[in-house]
Amino acid sequence: MRITMATKYYPPVVGGIESHVRDLSEALVEAGHQVRVICSNNERRYAQEVIGGVEVIRLPRLLEKAATPIAHHYRDVLRCESQRCDVMHFHFPYPWGEFGWLFAHRSHKIPYVVTYHTDIVRQKAALELYRPFLKRFLDKAELIMASSPQLIEYSPFLHPLEEKCRQVDFGLKLDHIADNAEAIARAEQLKAALPTARPIVLFAGRLVYYKGVEVLIDSMPLVDAEYVVIGSGPLKEAMIERAEALGVSDRLHMLGRASDEDLAAWYHAADVFALPSVEPSEAFGLVQIEAHAAGTPVVSTLLESGVPYANLDGVTGYSVAVGDPVALAEGINKIINDPEHAAILGAQAKERALSQFSIPTMVDRVTEVYKEACELHG
Repeated sequence: MRITMATKYYPPVVGGIESHVRDLSEALVEAGHQVRVICSNNERRYAQEVIGGVEVIRLPRLLEKAATPIAHHYRDVLRCESQRCDVMHFHFPYPWGEFGWLFAHRSHKIPYVVTYHTDIVRQKAALELYRPFLKRFLDKAELIMASSPQLIEYSPFLHPLEEKCRQVDFGLKLDHIADNAEAIARAEQLKAALPTARPIVLFAGRLVYYKGVEVLIDSMPLVDAEYVVIGSGPLKEAMIERAEALGVSDRLHMLGRASDEDLAAWYHAADVFALPSVEPSEAFGLVQIEAHAAGTPVVSTLLESGVPYANLDGVTGYSVAVGDPVALAEGINKIINDPEHAAILGAQAKERALSQFSIPTMVDRVTEVYKEACELHG
């Protein structure tokens, strides 16, 4: 099958959607398909290359507005692609690409599917202008893929179209985490380097508004543990100041960005992983699955997004109220104060991560969606 992916950016640009598109595209190539990716460059020039068997076309970026790159000739390239591929696969949100497809194909001649990664949450004014175009774009798609049942249920755009929605689990490369002897050995070194032998609470992610990092800090006085924070972002200084005000800064370890090797080791070193996100901009929380792969239970929040699906309450960890540091602390304490039950949660989390969120499982499911879309299109 010849597949064209239409997306905003592609690695080495860093991002969750970018990594997903790369992993899926390369795995589809390994399965015998031809895959081409159309995306914006992160500079004003055209580039074409083959990466991991995937042909990547990067169109010149003219400017970026509201986190949306305006890529030169995107519509024209999509029109050309529709004459050579069997199915188009869009990764929402990328309004420029969706506009381009709508205006290039008022009646599309090939099937197209959409992976709906997340609702547009923050750009509310822009969303109101975009709403009629988005509804039209989704209405015309053969099928829509979503990463969790919650996203289909709670999204105001997906719920009315639930009959054409298909839930498809993300597939992750987890081999460098699970049963990695080097990472496990490195984890012991990292634990020994901390000032005390207290349990370790780990957070990894961008230090931005929707991650709930202020809730994480506010939970610290209620938890007797070392808090390790991996990531960077605009809220770093505010976190440090808040920890100092609460008198817990000696237990807060802000490590900045970490290599994949060090992050894998920290997943093994941690007693619990915390994801206290406060907005549905956190559409899934892939880091939860990575922590699970190391056998580490997670405490996350009951957002109306895929976060509670990624971390099943009472099975792979605990889900707690959103924006509540006391509830977060209680969830963490339930794990670190009961090592035997924590081990059970960790074992269940690891088994689910490796069986349900594998790359081959994702490829099989996505391929089924492609075939169904082609049959529906006729």
